[in-house]
Amino acid sequence: MLAVPVSTGGTVLDGVPLAAGLRAEIEAFQVDHARGDATPRPTEAGGTRVLPRPLGTPRSVLLVGVGDGAEAGWRAAGAALVRAAKRERVATLAIPPGADPAAVRGAAEGALLAGYRFRLAAQDPPGDDNGARRLGEVSFAVDDPARFAAALAHAEAVARATLFARDLANMPSQTKSPAWFADEVRRRAAQVGGLTVTVREPETLAAEGFGGLLAVGGGSVRGPRLVELAWQPAAAGGPVPHVVLVGKGITFDSGGIDLKTREGMKLMRKDMSGAAAVTAAAIGAAALRLPVRVTALAPLAENMPGGSAYRPADVVRHYGGMTSEIRNTDAEGRVVLADALAYAATMAPDALVDLATLTGAANVALGKRTAALYSDSDELADALAAAAEAAGERVWRMPLVDEYRDALDGEVADLSNSTDIGAGSILAALFLREFTGAARGRWAHLDMSAPAWSDSVDGELGKGATGWGVRTLLRWLSQLG
Repeated sequence: MLAVPVSTGGTVLDGVPLAAGLRAEIEAFQVDHARGDATPRPTEAGGTRVLPRPLGTPRSVLLVGVGDGAEAGWRAAGAALVRAAKRERVATLAIPPGADPAAVRGAAEGALLAGYRFRLAAQDPPGDDNGARRLGEVSFAVDDPARFAAALAHAEAVARATLFARDLANMPSQTKSPAWFADEVRRRAAQVGGLTVTVREPETLAAEGFGGLLAVGGGSVRGPRLVELAWQPAAAGGPVPHVVLVGKGITFDSGGIDLKTREGMKLMRKDMSGAAAVTAAAIGAAALRLPVRVTALAPLAENMPGGSAYRPADVVRHYGGMTSEIRNTDAEGRVVLADALAYAATMAPDALVDLATLTGAANVALGKRTAALYSDSDELADALAAAAEAAGERVWRMPLVDEYRDALDGEVADLSNSTDIGAGSILAALFLREFTGAARGRWAHLDMSAPAWSDSVDGELGKGATGWGVRTLLRWLSQLG
């Protein structure tokens, strides 16, 4: 199948290499359908229409919309191509001569992401998208392959990192213990090379004072871990920025003693999506050999209501000495993140960013596709928002309302991990900020529970884990070097 890019308005892009007869055939096909067919020709990014040519070469032409031709439009086109051509063995997308390399980067990224599907079944059912009905290969017809090589390699590295994060989040929690997660990070890091992996097990966590992580993981027979993954680029003649990424890693969240409902637990295998995103981003930074020092911290625990589980009214002593009073064992994410952020602050990073599937309140405020962004730094917030937009992920900056801070005061401890005054996402962010130490002015928090999961196919997203945040982080890190 040949795929031909079409701009807003349905015009075949100038310069797309087509035989004169084929171009005329496409134009006539578009005119015929514009006269009254119920299915419109592509007029926006990701729109498709198939021109069958059973006796011709190629046998079919897919018209695919790229919108105004920006990278986002090409990303949508790449995803649409994979879905529309799933019965084909090979599909070729024609790229106009002189196109920006971002076109290929977007199209390749969209195609790779849309082609993903997670399954553990021994066999796929008849008529499923896998197997014989899955597109085998996508190629790009370009005028100068060398000019697009870097863009294609970048797209592949970003997509592979995102798909790794999706695999981690999609894996059922019966398999996905903290130890399993740590082993998967070790395995993938070894494949890429250049990364250092340190895994702290319960005995080390206790000796070093990671009380929050131990408390949350205490109710499970599968003990907690802290994964520290580091990418250090080769010396480039001067200092490089050091970014620390922290991700919430609750491999299953039952709520603990404050038990969730059955409905509330159904998707709790995704509650480590923040940890998946930051470790995958560090691996992606190594694959791209970015000139930025990256440290990813993944505090991993399973929150279960066992006999040794932490209880409401317990007091937890975090890394660094600060204490928090537990008012709700289901507000566990901030408890493990507090340890990791306090530890991260001791590294004196140039920027500290955490990602967490933290609150349902962010979903109420912003819906399923937008993460809440909190930061005291306008510069950092603006940079992350711009990176998210360019990468095809969305954030919205939310206020850190200092007047709410007093609601976090504990009765017998420094802080309380839960309040009843509302503003749940803001209060969670304010709680985390207390543990950022001297890095407070260089810290950002992304509350991304809703966009970490998709209930249906949507563009480059399949049903299930989205790998949200990996693309944003890698776009931002690429701009720092």
